[in-house]
Amino acid sequence: MNTGSDEDRGRTEDGPGTPPTAHDHTAGVQAAAGSAARLQKLFEGHRLTPTQRRIAHCMVRRSADAPFLSSVELAELAGVSQPSVTRFAVALGFDGYPALRRHLREVAPAPAAPGGGFNEYQQAVHAEIDNLRHLASLLADPAPVARAGRLLAASRPLPVLGLRASAAQAAGFAYFARKVHPDVRLLDEGGSMLADRVDAAVRAGATALICFALPRHPREVVDALDHAQQAGLTVITVADSAFAPVARHSDLVLPAAVGTGLAFDTACAPMLLGRVLLEAMFDALPDAQARLEEFDAKAAARGLFLD
Repeated sequence: MNTGSDEDRGRTEDGPGTPPTAHDHTAGVQAAAGSAARLQKLFEGHRLTPTQRRIAHCMVRRSADAPFLSSVELAELAGVSQPSVTRFAVALGFDGYPALRRHLREVAPAPAAPGGGFNEYQQAVHAEIDNLRHLASLLADPAPVARAGRLLAASRPLPVLGLRASAAQAAGFAYFARKVHPDVRLLDEGGSMLADRVDAAVRAGATALICFALPRHPREVVDALDHAQQAGLTVITVADSAFAPVARHSDLVLPAAVGTGLAFDTACAPMLLGRVLLEAMFDALPDAQARLEEFDAKAAARGLFLD
């Protein structure tokens, strides 16, 4: 078994040839989304250590570049040692990191012909379409979402956590959840008061908390989830990856990838997954339909909407 370092061989341990070009490293946003899904599938079913999960998350985030990174480069990006990268590859069943990288190159799609692809805006849209397709494949097993729906429905009150980039997803979920759930508490501000608000929810009877955790992951989100678990809450997390930093502090992780092709991440799949969770919660609330009809009647009487 070859578990030695490949750092001295650089990018040519697979044999003679020209190094990958910049185009090879950035095969396009559309291919990147498919690459992320392939990596997720490769990692599924393996019991990884926290350090190895960190490497896996880094590779998913850099999926387009992953087949071309040396072990030293990957270690630097993930903030781990180079031998940890080698042990990670072995844990996945490969002889070493060079074998893992060869596998990633072999399954990578061929790059699009120059001048024949989509512009950057179209690429971002197609990448999100791929993310949604991957989400659809995950939802082929509805059991995790159904379980989450039951946990959310039973929690009175229901704390909804989302900070920084994730605040919008949390706010959208909380807005619709309030139409059918009797007590929803949005936690979208960090700081020293966050733990106090979690404690207040527990004292009021909360049994579960839902968290939206998208990149970049604030340290205080991890701290808040750890505090919530210690307080006895079941933590359900919508994250960009099953290997995100919040995974170890969650009882149930539901992954939905984000798009990374534009200056700011796009979150179509996490938003849709949030709506799916709302549907599952709706199904688990016996009086949900009556509450929704009551809201619609009051909205019509007040003339809230134009349509």
